Amino acid sequence: MRTIKLGKSGLDVPAVAVGCMRISKLDKRAAEIFVKRALELGANFFDHADIYGGGECERVFAEAAGMNSAIREKMILQSKCGIVPGKMFDFSKKHILEAADGILYRLKTDYLDVLLLHRPDALAEPEEVAEAFDILKANGKVRHFGVSNQDPYFIQLLQNSMNMPIVADQLQLSVTNATLITQSLNINMLDEPAVDRDNGALNYCRLNNITVQAWSPFQYGMFAGVFLGNEKFAELNTKIDEVAVKYGVSPTAAAIAWILRHPAQIMPVTGTMNTERLKDCVKATEVTLSREDWYALYTAAGHRLP
Repeated sequence: MRTIKLGKSGLDVPAVAVGCMRISKLDKRAAEIFVKRALELGANFFDHADIYGGGECERVFAEAAGMNSAIREKMILQSKCGIVPGKMFDFSKKHILEAADGILYRLKTDYLDVLLLHRPDALAEPEEVAEAFDILKANGKVRHFGVSNQDPYFIQLLQNSMNMPIVADQLQLSVTNATLITQSLNINMLDEPAVDRDNGALNYCRLNNITVQAWSPFQYGMFAGVFLGNEKFAELNTKIDEVAVKYGVSPTAAAIAWILRHPAQIMPVTGTMNTERLKDCVKATEVTLSREDWYALYTAAGHRLP
């Protein structure tokens, strides 16, 4: 699989990450097959979070992988912390340290390659976050740090206190959920697409060498469903099918290729537990959409050019 640099980490990582939010829904054998196939495909960047399945996803993954030191070195493991489900977001030093230990225990590993802060905590104290990161790095528990769903000002606030760079920001992006892109294309306009919902996060990340990881690359709305094959997006699916045929790939690969075509080197995070669909996502890394096809998909998704 094609690789990219993960921010300023120095890591060469697959252009597509494997999201593990649903792995706890697989039985033991299916989970084993999935992890093995992902590694065979070169999709060895696995994205987790301590809230996925209440921690069960990390445990199931480790069991499925048959985690040991030899297997661990074949993987790049990322997880997220900071959400106390149904109660609050928590970036306190105590919570980050305890959460990291819990993640490592469930994944049966001594270290994470990347730890992300999951959702912005309104009560976050940057100095306290930095202390937690320093401890985790000094103890060899986490090698690199990033954020998820966070805007440029919050990132800068954290970065000002940190001794290491923020290497990634995980944000929602698909051809239907494209506010990261639509606002800048509608700058200085009075219509709805001109509303800035992201504070220029995409360009900020590009300027500061922070990798944008795109979660839910097939979803529309906030987990409202997938757009592929959905009659609500008939025009989009017609165009996706056309593009897929043109490049000799599946509609799944075409949808991922749309994200990969952006010059920011955005890293899609898949959510499928289907090995054939994962193979299609990996295949997308071999495709470079033309400018015309990229914009054709963009407008077919309902976005207009001013």
